[in-house]
Amino acid sequence: MRALLDALRRPSLNWLLVLFPVSIVLEIGHLRHASWSSPTAIFICAALAIIPIAGFMGHATEQISRRLGEGIGGLLNATFGNAAELIIAGMALVEAARQPQQAALMHGIVKASLTGSIIGNVLLVLGLALLAGGLRYNVQRFNPTATQLGSTLMYLAVIALLIPSLFIHFAPPVGSKVQAISTELAVLLLVVYALSMVFTLRTHKHLYVGSAEDDEAAAQDHGGGHEPWSIRRALGVLVVATVGVGILAELMVGSVHEAAAAMGMTELFVGVIVVAIVGNAAEHSTAVMVALRNRMDLSLSIAIGSSIQIALFVAPVLVLLSRALGMPMDLVFTVPEIAAVGLAALTVSQISNDGESHWLEGVLLLTVYLMLAVLFFHLPPEHQPTAAFSLSVPPPALQ
Repeated sequence: MRALLDALRRPSLNWLLVLFPVSIVLEIGHLRHASWSSPTAIFICAALAIIPIAGFMGHATEQISRRLGEGIGGLLNATFGNAAELIIAGMALVEAARQPQQAALMHGIVKASLTGSIIGNVLLVLGLALLAGGLRYNVQRFNPTATQLGSTLMYLAVIALLIPSLFIHFAPPVGSKVQAISTELAVLLLVVYALSMVFTLRTHKHLYVGSAEDDEAAAQDHGGGHEPWSIRRALGVLVVATVGVGILAELMVGSVHEAAAAMGMTELFVGVIVVAIVGNAAEHSTAVMVALRNRMDLSLSIAIGSSIQIALFVAPVLVLLSRALGMPMDLVFTVPEIAAVGLAALTVSQISNDGESHWLEGVLLLTVYLMLAVLFFHLPPEHQPTAAFSLSVPPPALQ
């Protein structure tokens, strides 16, 4: 505790933690008197407050990975990092069940945020990590077998997203059949995700233990005066930080739509780009942080593992949850969203097949992400959630 207080006293980004209570006060004030504060102010304060909390999550993840392995460390970071998004999406589904007239819009925004999280982690997060690490180290190495498996699992997710859309294109748009297909695919994805965990943590865990360079980097960190944390302390910090990120992410998502509307952004762009960046702030900082320490197995495990978890676990869970709530959400995504996930998987597969990375590959990933952002920003209204996810007629993009 004393070490934490000392860290807070020194000039650093930790001072931004003061914006945590400020964000809550602004939110309460806005709920009581709309003119007392603006959604833009809430969004900015919450976004800045997430930065130091995400830093604590990154340090806790590193401490855990040093003791339990890169695979478990990356899995824990992805799980805790995606917890906020799962909670927020779950709340949106509850709202859809309470207000059926808003169900199509809520489901569309949830799907858009899922798409944004998948492409954001493997293009934006991984791109920043490769760029930052590549500027410090000429060449960085990682285990190509583990990375290629991640790319293959992402291709599986693309197939699962494509099947319901193909059904709507070639068969009459019967809502009950589409929902049944989506539910069955969700169960299959959950089974595959569970098997991938067995592969990662038991039968082939040697692929995820990190390289010799990772061990050397960890040893240098220990020798640099950083006191190692116990597993209990690291897990405690990870849990508390995740709760904090979840609260701030909820505040941001609640205010981002009004702020985005004032700047002329569409709902789909907000869901795919803005909300996804906000919801995955923890992975953003951690993956880049460990890449700067030349721990690329952990960095890729966080970025790619988080996308896999979104596609194979979070999305299926949300489909089953919506069914339990009485307002089923299907897996019918727009053509641009499916194409974006497919292109992201293809790009990562091409870059990671040699087991080496450099800064230019990071630039390439970031360029693909910016291209997709331009696409979603300029999409016409018929591709927005309110129109694209209605089961009464086939989506305009698929006609």
